[in-house]
Amino acid sequence: MQRRVAVLVAMLAGVVTMAVAIGVVVAIAPPIDHLAPRAPSLAPPSAMPPSAVVAPPASTAPASPSSSDPLAAQFHLGQPAPPLVVAKLGGGTIDLSKLRGKPVWLDFMGTYCPASRTEFPLMAGFATRYASTGLVVVAVDVAESATTVAAFAKSLGATFPIGLDPNGTAQRAWGAIVLPLHYWIGPDGVIRAGAYGGLSAAEMAANLQQILPGVSVTP
Repeated sequence: MQRRVAVLVAMLAGVVTMAVAIGVVVAIAPPIDHLAPRAPSLAPPSAMPPSAVVAPPASTAPASPSSSDPLAAQFHLGQPAPPLVVAKLGGGTIDLSKLRGKPVWLDFMGTYCPASRTEFPLMAGFATRYASTGLVVVAVDVAESATTVAAFAKSLGATFPIGLDPNGTAQRAWGAIVLPLHYWIGPDGVIRAGAYGGLSAAEMAANLQQILPGVSVTP
């Protein structure tokens, strides 16, 4: 009987010792999540406001737009402006290559766009105020008749040249899918800034400043 009691006591002591050992291992073992590699955080990049996209200052050399910056690619920022030759409202031709050496503000638009109706008087004001700098403001109407465009320009008092792109050929060449769409082109023929339509006077001035270095552009 005494021998059985001794055996039971020994077995119980062994169980207690094993439990204590397991508890110590659990206590000192590092958490499992520290052993597994952590996935990098994939927070979405901050997006630029769609209403305005400003390129680097005009002093920078042309560079290929980053593939990670779709807005820069959309506006050909830092790239030579694509060719543009369109019929001019009232007669003649608008050829962008012949404007090399002058700062150019180019606007692809449509008379049916509320933003174009709002922007035209502002654009006319900038064209007049900064004419002495050599600034040329040009609008290109897409897929409308000359009669419609002429009536639109007259109703808003627009005097800057307006080109006609009846088949949307120039629009496709420039990738100007959304109308109105603005480009600011430096005297060197490189696109320095671009913006979707619906701009305020302040936004226009900020983008115009990119092609008029040394000139204080105000809204």
